[in-house]
Amino acid sequence: MLTALTIRDLAVVRHLDLEFDHGFTALTGETGAGKSILLTALGLALGERADSDWVRSGSERAEVIMEFSLDQAPEARRWLRENDLETGDSCLIRRSIAAKGRSRTFVNDRPVSLQALQNLGRHLLEIHGQHAHLRLRHPAEQRQLLDLHGGHQELVHQVADLARQWRETRAELQDLRQQNVDQSLREEFLRFQIQELEETGIENLDYDALEEEFTQLANLDRILAATQQQLQTLFDSETAVIDRVDHAIRELEAVCRWAPRLQEVVDLLSSARIQLEEAGYGLRQQLDSLEADPGRMAQLDQLFTRLHDLARKHQVPPPELPRRLDQLRQELAGLADREQHIADLESRLQQLERRYREAATRLSRQRRENAGQLGNRITTLMQELGMPHGEFRIVVETEPDADPRPEGLDRIEFMVTTNLGLPARPLAKVASGGELSRLSLAVQVACSENRPVPTLVFDEVDTGIGGGVAEIVGRCLRELGGDRQVLCVTHLPQVAAQAHHHYLVEKHTTAQGSETRVVPLQARDRHREIARMLG
Repeated sequence: MLTALTIRDLAVVRHLDLEFDHGFTALTGETGAGKSILLTALGLALGERADSDWVRSGSERAEVIMEFSLDQAPEARRWLRENDLETGDSCLIRRSIAAKGRSRTFVNDRPVSLQALQNLGRHLLEIHGQHAHLRLRHPAEQRQLLDLHGGHQELVHQVADLARQWRETRAELQDLRQQNVDQSLREEFLRFQIQELEETGIENLDYDALEEEFTQLANLDRILAATQQQLQTLFDSETAVIDRVDHAIRELEAVCRWAPRLQEVVDLLSSARIQLEEAGYGLRQQLDSLEADPGRMAQLDQLFTRLHDLARKHQVPPPELPRRLDQLRQELAGLADREQHIADLESRLQQLERRYREAATRLSRQRRENAGQLGNRITTLMQELGMPHGEFRIVVETEPDADPRPEGLDRIEFMVTTNLGLPARPLAKVASGGELSRLSLAVQVACSENRPVPTLVFDEVDTGIGGGVAEIVGRCLRELGGDRQVLCVTHLPQVAAQAHHHYLVEKHTTAQGSETRVVPLQARDRHREIARMLG
């Protein structure tokens, strides 16, 4: 139950502190006094979209604070506990809106997301707006009201979720099947490319070694000439380098006894001579290994031409051809996997459809059972609201073979007759404006009776009603307030007179501008306000 409401700097409200009690509370006031801003404040505190234009001119921020007692709100208490926000037997909701546009929300002084606030709000307070009678014409609204009254929201969500999964799986399956149309051509092409690369033997080729061999054969004459010339220079000429090194060693060794430090030079020359011998050995090995092989040269030339052709075809460097072969093999294997994936998706689609139809069938059964109960209750309320021959029926038509839909397999339509002897027809086609307002009130009251929400707010739901019917509406709201809290913005004195509590909304104009105030009325002031409303 809403126990307290504080509004600061919201539109025409500078500062309001209100306390509410159990039962039926009427909110009245002249047109333009600011009654709607109270509903706006309640909506904001429960997560509706905020607009910085609502911040009172000259203020930095607007703020709405609501305190709820949780004595009759087990669902709200459970939600708070599950989200680690429970602090006791009450719940404090605060929302601030900065003039610069930023909005902040708090539950029990802990910041929460707007979505979390909306989820909590559904368990605390329900607002029935003044345009509810217009929405009542829409099939989606009728279906939602029936499901709310039935209290099977968990099953409704399950059906919607299964329908979503079914549609997503079907879309994925259709996409794969479309891709599969060209799969055989792609598979044939992949096999050709793989065979072409395998026949070249690229998996066993050392490209760098082959390139080195090819370069050596291509420059064989120059290599042989240089090798032979340097062997002669080092060992076989009259002025061979090794002979001159030997001569230097002998000459220096002869004088080392007079210059001992020259021994280091002799040692270096001796090391150099050893390296010269090793160099000569290497040159001779190279000469022995070098042999002109025109056939091998032609073979390598042909191989490199083939490798470069393949590299251009696959748009990779020649050394990357083995990796490209692996990629092609993986893609080919993936095509085989796709066939299995299609089979898996077909199986999943069948399972989802079976589960969906089982859940949707249960939902249809519950809807039909609930439709009779709700229709009878609305019929009773219609007759109490001045339509003595009124009759209300809810038709649930099930389409068992229809594709899965989020709303289930049912077409739901509200049927009504207000005149004796006339058959029931769709609500949108037979109800006049005044009748539709009374019908809307009957539907909202009937649906609310079965809802666990402790606070109901009605915003001018008595539009188009007057006379004795208005008094009946008031008694109906008073009865509804017998076991919960009901707040109603009304312009009818007959409705206000039935309330347990009465608040007057009035606008005051000062030098600083207009300001809305809300005053609780006691007996004498209440009589005066009802007299004003009577005109």
